Amino acid sequence: MIRARIAEIDDHDERRRFVRRRVELEAKMRELGASGVEARVLNISESGFMAEAEAQFEVGARVWLMLPGRERANAVVKWVAGDRIGAEFAEPISLEGLARS
Repeated sequence: MIRARIAEIDDHDERRRFVRRRVELEAKMRELGASGVEARVLNISESGFMAEAEAQFEVGARVWLMLPGRERANAVVKWVAGDRIGAEFAEPISLEGLARS
């Protein structure tokens, strides 16, 4: 098994267009055409998110992220490290009304 180390997030990283918000949100994720799994979103921005999920996702997979009280959002998995994934939304989303952890 290969383990990857994930660097701490710098909310002011100059390479990022959108600020990441640290959160702990219970959500569901599913790959297109598959059944959903429980997930916990650990950070989110208008352009993407990082989550923990027990399911296996492959880099390049298209997934839906479903947060309570919101419409589902389509995203592409950009990286996988153990039970964590990072994904980029197909279209930017609004973070209005999301609670911080």
